[in-house]
Amino acid sequence: MEQIIGTINGIDFTLGETILELSYLISALLFVVGLKLLSHPETARRGNFYAGGGMVLAMITTLLLHKDTGGNGISLTNVWIILSAITMGSVMGWIVARRVKMTAMPQLVSLFNASGGAASALVALLEFPNADMNNLGSVLVTILGLIIGSVAFSGSMIAYGKLDGKVKDIFSGIMTYINLLLLVVVVVLSVYIMISGQTPEQLNWVIYLLLGVSLLYGIMFVMPIGGADMPVVISLLNSFTGIAAAMAGFIYNNQAMILGGILVGAAGTILTLLMCKAMNRSLLNVIIGSFGGGGTSAANQEGGDMKEISLSDASILLSYSKSVVIVPGYGLAVAQAQHVCHELEELLSGKGVNVRFAIHPVAGRMPGHMNVLLAEADVPYNQLVEMENINPDMPNTDVVMVIGANDVVNPAALNDPSSPIAGMPIINAHLAKNIIVMKRGRGKGYAGIENELFFGEKTRLLFGNAKDSLQNLVNEIKSL
Repeated sequence: MEQIIGTINGIDFTLGETILELSYLISALLFVVGLKLLSHPETARRGNFYAGGGMVLAMITTLLLHKDTGGNGISLTNVWIILSAITMGSVMGWIVARRVKMTAMPQLVSLFNASGGAASALVALLEFPNADMNNLGSVLVTILGLIIGSVAFSGSMIAYGKLDGKVKDIFSGIMTYINLLLLVVVVVLSVYIMISGQTPEQLNWVIYLLLGVSLLYGIMFVMPIGGADMPVVISLLNSFTGIAAAMAGFIYNNQAMILGGILVGAAGTILTLLMCKAMNRSLLNVIIGSFGGGGTSAANQEGGDMKEISLSDASILLSYSKSVVIVPGYGLAVAQAQHVCHELEELLSGKGVNVRFAIHPVAGRMPGHMNVLLAEADVPYNQLVEMENINPDMPNTDVVMVIGANDVVNPAALNDPSSPIAGMPIINAHLAKNIIVMKRGRGKGYAGIENELFFGEKTRLLFGNAKDSLQNLVNEIKSL
């Protein structure tokens, strides 16, 4: 038995418990510092180390110092099982992180969200038989952990399938009512569990029914969401995972899990609201599943003729410009053309051209996708300009070069009230003096919406794979 070193409000504290709680506090501080550093590309790597160090500290001190109500620590067998699981997961994570392509990063994030949600849901499911039904707060935390974790798991798996092209969208007005019905069922089952007065054993069938309905809701609320709106969904599911982890922390009364989950949940929620603002959508529409679907006019109309530009003309236009803005999109990631794009930027900069990159908040398939992509190619951070800062300069820009972007530069968002993206803030590429668009073909973007920009009088298209087109463009400019 450890020696008691102090008493606060009638509660005795041992040296081990004091060190454990102190380590949780230090871990929480490291999480906060890590999140702060993650807010800027230059410090993001260091932020990951700080946050990871906080988690390692919390895990080590928990393994060594945690005691149950009987004063017993974690058994050696369980320690070895935990360490083996951590080692296997770390090796798998390292291999996946090394091999995953930048284009598949959103899918990987979805899988991470799914695994976190599943873990939290399993914790709630396993601990429900031990719940004190007279303590409504404890029961509520367990139920919320099960619901939110289940929704995060199944929703993230559907998001993964949609991002990977394995699951199709379902655009139907009835989906909204189905999702609202499922939400009502979830609430009714939760209330029944809390007020029934029955034992956990008697409520066993109800908790499994709640699990099933929650998993179904996770599937149904993501299914109608259009592909171009997936960045918001990924961010929302990430916040769900954090909240579910916090619920698991409350179940075990583990301060590190609570603090870590709250921080992830809060950060994900704030990001989700910012993304909704960037897409001009409401969070309510995300939750009930009528987000990103539908649309008539802009989705189906043909805009006219697309006018092409030759490599030589494009190279001359870029070389003799004073200001060039590059708008990257998912097509740049698909072609893995970020490095040759940086080469083009350096070549033009060497000729005295002011080259900047216009970053839309939802360009790509997840929040910050373009920032990460260009940072990988060592593009200077000061050349990455956010949408609201670059738009005022567009009328004075000689050339805007759109590489693999579509909906984020579509003027229909501004002038077509019937468009599915009506009201969404866009990068005002259409206001530039000249527009060069790099596309693989004449098809529509990920959201299936025709882009008016591609048919404009000032727009010329350079067809082909972005990486090949950029490399040919670099060679052409060098030969001038």
